[in-house]
Amino acid sequence: MPPAPRALMIQGTGSNVGKSLLVAGLCRALSRRGLRVAPFKPQNMSNNAAVTADGGEIGRAQALQARAAGRDPVTDMNPVLLKPESETGAQLILQGRRQPSQEAAFYQANKGALLGTVLQSFHRLAASADIVLIEGAGSPAETNLRVGDIANMGFAQAAAVPVVLVGDIDRGGVIAQIVGTQAVLDHADRACIAGFAINRFRGDLRLFDRGRDDIAARTGWPCFGVVPWFDQAWRLPAEDMMDIASRPGGTCKVAVPQLPRMANFDDLDPLAAEPAVTLEIVAPGRALPGDADLILIPGSKSTRGDLAFLRAQGWDIDIQAHLRRGGHVLGLCGGYQMLGQSIADPEGLEGPAGRDPGLGLLQVETVMTGDKTVIRRHGTTRHGGLPVCGYEIHLGRTEGPDCARGWLEIDGRSEGAASADGRVRGSYLHGLFAEDAFRADFLAGLGHTAALNYEADVEHTLDALAEHLEQHLDVDALLRCAAPIRA
Repeated sequence: MPPAPRALMIQGTGSNVGKSLLVAGLCRALSRRGLRVAPFKPQNMSNNAAVTADGGEIGRAQALQARAAGRDPVTDMNPVLLKPESETGAQLILQGRRQPSQEAAFYQANKGALLGTVLQSFHRLAASADIVLIEGAGSPAETNLRVGDIANMGFAQAAAVPVVLVGDIDRGGVIAQIVGTQAVLDHADRACIAGFAINRFRGDLRLFDRGRDDIAARTGWPCFGVVPWFDQAWRLPAEDMMDIASRPGGTCKVAVPQLPRMANFDDLDPLAAEPAVTLEIVAPGRALPGDADLILIPGSKSTRGDLAFLRAQGWDIDIQAHLRRGGHVLGLCGGYQMLGQSIADPEGLEGPAGRDPGLGLLQVETVMTGDKTVIRRHGTTRHGGLPVCGYEIHLGRTEGPDCARGWLEIDGRSEGAASADGRVRGSYLHGLFAEDAFRADFLAGLGHTAALNYEADVEHTLDALAEHLEQHLDVDALLRCAAPIRA
């Protein structure tokens, strides 16, 4: 009889301390040791979702972790996904499927009812794994969120999973981060923690020996390692907008207006990694650069709201000036919808019902509909027949005369739209730039040369991350710490 699958949970002292990256690296490290590894995150909050083979949605970090583990992503890896639509509301994705949007206060009061669904996904996933690596969300020290918790200690206790607490030394105060977390946890939650680790150290590791030992003495928890800053992290697909930054590179400048509800901005990752490209994320209050080759308008979780924001920044005027100078504009998904003549949301699916004028750069119109398209796609470019691969994840239908100049072909149909001179293009297909041949052809059209094998670069970076963690974490001790999953 094979041994029971085991599980270990990585929680952090706060958001963005590197939990996702550590789990991805451990997924690759343990899979290289011959274990069947599955990543799991009970609850995620992100507008940068990935599409699974069965047409569901999960957080992009779990998709990367699945790749690191050598598995196809499935919806059970992230059973609860919240996609923010406003300051106080979010769309709920439950086991990959869209549910009605919820206000934060209502979700907070009722989230505990989702624990059974979360555990169902966890046990189903564990049936095909030797070990499940679980990522927490935010911090267990957020005591105001503890009642009904399904993301951190509430899940850890319900599933009887040991926890490793990770602190981020780069942001400062890591001793207080970890000791303070212990101080505010109740006895049962503290008992779940098997030890701690320090992430993102810069400099001579020996300089933190006394700090590490002080944490261990104050908490009674062992240290599983101090992990230096991983310089290649930016080469991996990012889930959080905080991890997307301007990236200096070559002479091809791609400017991206930073919209409040940017969604599925993984389209930027291959461009950021391309040596020929300088990617510039333009923050609010700044003009779009006059020397850009391409302005790329990304996806949005609230298209009309982000379009209003774009106009308020004066970026619509900058885009017009960019086109007069001979520049190119590409809109993807929500960005594609913005390029048209109008966007109508008669049912109020993404905010107040209504209709707004678009940027008027394409002869198309968009109507938001209740049916959400979530699907992986394979196709070709209509000129040159280059293979493209990606996914669609959107509300709405876009139609109009410029769709006759669709520049992609998917399942025997034309996809996208283009202006008569070809300098303005839009498409619903995310993931285009991950295809090396397409990216090279696109950049050649801007007068530049591509040189990157993107998918191979991601694999190489995951291997390098695994080796980095094997060197600086006690992976054997972590494996011993993992507990059998009880039925």
